[in-house]
Amino acid sequence: MTSSATPSRFLKNVLQNGVGRHVCQLQRITLSLCKSHPSSHAAREFVEQDLLDFTQQNPGIVVYIKPRRHRTPMLRAEYLNGYKEDVTLRKCSKEEISQWIGLMKGRSGGQIMRLRKEWHTDTPSIQGVWHPFLFKDTKLNITDIKDKSLSQYVSPYKSASDRVKELQKSHQNQTYQSDNNKTE
Repeated sequence: MTSSATPSRFLKNVLQNGVGRHVCQLQRITLSLCKSHPSSHAAREFVEQDLLDFTQQNPGIVVYIKPRRHRTPMLRAEYLNGYKEDVTLRKCSKEEISQWIGLMKGRSGGQIMRLRKEWHTDTPSIQGVWHPFLFKDTKLNITDIKDKSLSQYVSPYKSASDRVKELQKSHQNQTYQSDNNKTE
């Protein structure tokens, strides 16, 4: 399938996941297997040994076991947005079934698509993208890195000692001017 034929979209969050608390998007898992067919051996092992631990660790996910005579074992995941995904478990081991379920649990339930951009906004700006050197002085482009002035913190506020020095200077200037006025 070429990239033009692959469906694409912009990046988005499902139900604001990552902004507030995390909500697992996997709603239901249905495991279809045969009680006697050899292709369902790993699925039966998973049900007997690992399924109880999985259901205790994930109480928000409903797990159904559906016995089907002489059928290939299947795993169906249903998500909160209505998306359904099927996986054939014909040649899978018990560990691979656990990995498939872990993958389905971690997915958002959206269809896998090619992303158009890594970032997207509904109100684009003509000013450009911000970067750390946006409002820096251009002399930094040719300055030696070992320059001490680049590593010093420059506060936009005056310190208390600087204010006291300014008050002292202004007081001296006032006394000097008043002394000059008296002599004249």
